[in-house]
Amino acid sequence: MFQRNNDPQRQGENSRSGRPKRPRFIAGTSSRDGERPRRFTPRDEESRHFTPRDGERRHFTPRDGEQTKKEFRPRVQRNENVYSKRKRFVYKDRYEDPTKPIRLNKYLANAGICSRREADDFIQAGVISVNGEIVSNLGAKVLPTDHVKFHDQPVHREHKVYILLNKPKNTVTTTDDPEERHTVIDIVRNACSERIYPVGRLDRNTTGVLLLTNDGDLAAKLTHPKFGKKKIYAATLDRDLTPEDEAVLRAGIRIDDDVVVPDALEFPKEDRIHIGLEIHSGQNRVVRRMFEAVGYHVMQLDRVCFAGLTKKNVARGKFRFLTPKEVAMLQMGAFE
Repeated sequence: MFQRNNDPQRQGENSRSGRPKRPRFIAGTSSRDGERPRRFTPRDEESRHFTPRDGERRHFTPRDGEQTKKEFRPRVQRNENVYSKRKRFVYKDRYEDPTKPIRLNKYLANAGICSRREADDFIQAGVISVNGEIVSNLGAKVLPTDHVKFHDQPVHREHKVYILLNKPKNTVTTTDDPEERHTVIDIVRNACSERIYPVGRLDRNTTGVLLLTNDGDLAAKLTHPKFGKKKIYAATLDRDLTPEDEAVLRAGIRIDDDVVVPDALEFPKEDRIHIGLEIHSGQNRVVRRMFEAVGYHVMQLDRVCFAGLTKKNVARGKFRFLTPKEVAMLQMGAFE
């Protein structure tokens, strides 16, 4: 058991080793009598009461402790609708018979030059040449191996692009609006360099799934009435739907000389204002016109499914590229 050494002659020595103890230093004392000098610290009176001005900040350097200015750089907001090439899928053209001719206006539309109607105007204007010869016949056909030029510039076919958009309200489903309203193309403008267009139409105040692509063959297959692609809508009415009017809707509503019969009509909530409707008809404003025929006004309309595509994990006003599996299913017609 250790005992405390009370010998006054050995107070300055270590009780165990007998070596002299290190002198204790007090902050702020001078360096006289071998004491350790005070180390420099930037916490002086000037820096202690310093308040930085707007737009700048101060920091201390390890060399001399002097204050230096450094401009404040605000954080750059990232545009979430700008996709990188890693997030985008590039689809190769399907096999085409090099001996099978196609119409010239379709060839120009597939190349992203213009629409088919605009291509007919360019053909009549004499600005399209095939293998060095000007073509002015509207019914002209070309082979995939032909050299087509537009205003003496070679025409190359574009890669196929397929984009699913969760359309917001107050957005027009068109490529160009003469009234300069906000369009769906404005939302996906930075997604790709190819010329894409919406497949089908949604009203300005109708939200939900909308497909945009430059694949004309697939767009025609999805919008033609004979294919009857399934569409599911979630509608909100101005008042409760009575059982009598529900029976009229289930029996079918005549619109433009056709009787539209819903494939399914459900009430997802406990009330009768919110209605889920499944149809295959592709007529313009078909859902709103069906409810207007029985005396109801649709307050909100949202398309939750189109040809097997849903808006899952896509926020309102955002978009995503279709996966290769989804594109293959659409091309094969596997979706209803």
